[in-house]
Amino acid sequence: MALDITALHNVSSEVIKEAARTAATNTPDTYKDIGFESLLHTAIDNLNTTNNYLSDAEDEEVKWMLGETENAHDLSIALQKASTALQYTVAIRDKVLDAYRELLQMQI
Repeated sequence: MALDITALHNVSSEVIKEAARTAATNTPDTYKDIGFESLLHTAIDNLNTTNNYLSDAEDEEVKWMLGETENAHDLSIALQKASTALQYTVAIRDKVLDAYRELLQMQI
């Protein structure tokens, strides 16, 4: 199941921008089969993935500082993965909060 990322704005990662452009051309006509429960599980999985990337980056930094590794490439990759995942998570959070605020402003 893929999340709709076509409405993301102010994201600096080119990978996410390209994914959003690709998703715009591949979106299904309807999301009837996507329920709240599956959407919630996907969001939780994405948060766990982001946390794992952040933890991996922190582990690589510690290894680098302790001199356990001399491979700066692995550190750079881990930091970039963590940064990209965090940017994506923050962008999704911002969109969810915007939608929530819009729902609160609706008059019955």
